[in-house]
Amino acid sequence: MAEVVLQGVSKAYAGRPTVHAVDLTIADKEFMVLVGPSGCGKSTTLRMVAGLEDITAGRLLIDGADVTHAAPQKRDIAMVFQSYALYPHMTAFRNMAFGLLKTTDLGKAEVDRRIREAAEILHIGHLLERKPNQLSGGERQRVAIGRALVRQPKVFLFDEPLSNLDAKLRTRMRGELKRLHKELGLTVIYVTHDQIEAMTLGTRVAILSEGRLQQVGAPMELYMHPANTFVATFIGTPEMSLLRCAVRPEGNGSLLQHERFLTALPARPDAAEVFLGVRPEEILISQSAEGITRGIVERTELIGSEALAEILIGRDRVVARMPISEAPESGEEVSLTFDFGRARLFDATNGRALTSI
Repeated sequence: MAEVVLQGVSKAYAGRPTVHAVDLTIADKEFMVLVGPSGCGKSTTLRMVAGLEDITAGRLLIDGADVTHAAPQKRDIAMVFQSYALYPHMTAFRNMAFGLLKTTDLGKAEVDRRIREAAEILHIGHLLERKPNQLSGGERQRVAIGRALVRQPKVFLFDEPLSNLDAKLRTRMRGELKRLHKELGLTVIYVTHDQIEAMTLGTRVAILSEGRLQQVGAPMELYMHPANTFVATFIGTPEMSLLRCAVRPEGNGSLLQHERFLTALPARPDAAEVFLGVRPEEILISQSAEGITRGIVERTELIGSEALAEILIGRDRVVARMPISEAPESGEEVSLTFDFGRARLFDATNGRALTSI
């Protein structure tokens, strides 16, 4: 396996930038996930690593070698696509063998050994003589992954490989990919638009928006300490609620003033206007008069043993999570308290995270 380093990597089409100077290092044996909304540049970035897109500016290093302008076959990578890209007239065995027989000098015995070994790892040994139309979506994806495994590349690239599967199968395949990474020590760069996939698979996650890298970190670091309002609202289901507040100096601290509440802060944020960010589990509601403010429940959604309540506080909306037994009714007025020990402040002008409360 190998380290992958992107140094100021950019991409422009007809002079129009789509990926802006991405600096990112993927460590040896790391599972790095690139995540973001559609059109954010994550797949383009992956394709530049693969050599399927030219790099407009910057450098790409794999295992210390500069491969910025190297042909794809010279990069020692293997890619798994969303569409599986299997040959319909070939068996699973032939699909897995085809690339090895065409691009390497390996003998048939070694090719056979690699395929049998990969099939055992992926639990598809009994499927090797079947053609793609005889396989389920999950089985086809395993064959596509097996085709990458047999090449024994330095880096594995995955471009939204689970998006064509149903929810139950996606969950199972996530577990399989986690197992493969752990057991085989793979270096993986994985693209998805699904933040749940990103948070469950990645040892680290890189979040992109409009072609720019927003934050890189371990999943819980991104969840607990987002760098800006984009990351705060992109990571987490439901997303973090943001309430616009003014900041006024008060003694050694400050006052945080919302249109519906006023509270003291021990710190002095370096901004006159901020967003107070609170996650659903950091909002406590009750029917009593106690609380920092009051709001009107617009709707309640029941999700198994828990409930989500969307509450209107002045012109702002927040989403609170609670046990289903404590779920309020729509139209009900409730008291709210925020866990200021975990809440965050963001500069309302540029969205940047400020010092903790």
